[in-house]
Amino acid sequence: MGNNSQSRFSSSNFFYKQFFEKILERDDGIDAEKLTQVVLNSLEKISIYRKWPAIANLLTELEKDLQRTDAKLEQTLFGCNFKNPVGLAAGFDKNGIAAAIWNNFGFGFVELGTVTWHAQLGNTRPRLFRLAKEKAALNRMGFNNRGAAKMKETLLKQKISPPGSRSSIIGLNFGKSKITSLEHAPDDYASSLEMLGSFADYAVINVSSPNTPGLRQLQDSTQLRRLIKKLRRLASCPPLLVKIAPDLEDREIDDLAKVAYEEGLAGIIAVNTSLDRFGLEKRIVLQTGKPLGIEKGGLSGKPLRPRAIEVLRRLRKNAGKDLPLIGVGGIDSPESAWERITAGASLIQVYTGWIFQGPILVPQILEGLISQLNRHGCRSIAEAVGSELPWK
Repeated sequence: MGNNSQSRFSSSNFFYKQFFEKILERDDGIDAEKLTQVVLNSLEKISIYRKWPAIANLLTELEKDLQRTDAKLEQTLFGCNFKNPVGLAAGFDKNGIAAAIWNNFGFGFVELGTVTWHAQLGNTRPRLFRLAKEKAALNRMGFNNRGAAKMKETLLKQKISPPGSRSSIIGLNFGKSKITSLEHAPDDYASSLEMLGSFADYAVINVSSPNTPGLRQLQDSTQLRRLIKKLRRLASCPPLLVKIAPDLEDREIDDLAKVAYEEGLAGIIAVNTSLDRFGLEKRIVLQTGKPLGIEKGGLSGKPLRPRAIEVLRRLRKNAGKDLPLIGVGGIDSPESAWERITAGASLIQVYTGWIFQGPILVPQILEGLISQLNRHGCRSIAEAVGSELPWK
């Protein structure tokens, strides 16, 4: 494994510290969405021209810097071979513009989207806010994306390899278009999945974003069953998962676990962003001057961590040990990653923590997981899932 990533020189981490760390230490300064878009614009070009010698060399060095390989980290879940359990959550690469290069950042998988059938601008700006002290973010983006047809064009342009023959797993996260009624939501999801399903190793039904009016009503067991049945009838339907909200009541979580089991879903992703403010109601959002308690949008990052673990443990208890769970929400260290896996997650995803910690977070997590597996005498990551083994 070489030297610990925290103590050795890391070119990607050096770049991050030089250009981003100071910005992310404050709520104000460069707008969070504009900063994200600058990064994505660069990644889009790199992905398209990744075979040019200079860019290929850059990506090779990045891969050496950030990837960690160990047979103990590998798993096969719902027919997909994951080289490691750390993924990039949906919401960052909404349009799939860097689909071909996320494995170079050390991820075992990436979830693209959320994509909708209709292209949409999303909610009015500003709509993404840093909460630097809390290592958190507030977003009310509203599924802004270029639409399913444009994503197909984007993926074709990158000439990515088909499922089963590429370096890392690609999931696609699908949402309901804002202009589509709940009655016609299954058709809306189905149109997107039918167009893009052949690109996906797995697909996710996003019924839990708080930023599309009425969307969370699709978490109702009757509505969700109707949606799942519609999608499962598609010839192009890959393994199907559902992403749920952290704000559900225990009874609703139990119902969802039952639906997932009875309808043969491939897994559940827990959790999306939260409408709860976790004691931060009076915290002022600097850009608006208003307290967080009256601001619209979903909260992500460190404050979400305790609730995300609660939901995961309840799902594991009620869904049984065989249904794969993906843990997301507040994972920003090797310890928090281990905690989520031992609570029942077969895979984990990072987003807000990855933004604040930088690209070095992925190899730090992977090295930490390998260390814990060795200390506990586990032969594979699968042995640690749901074990409640402590961090040593």
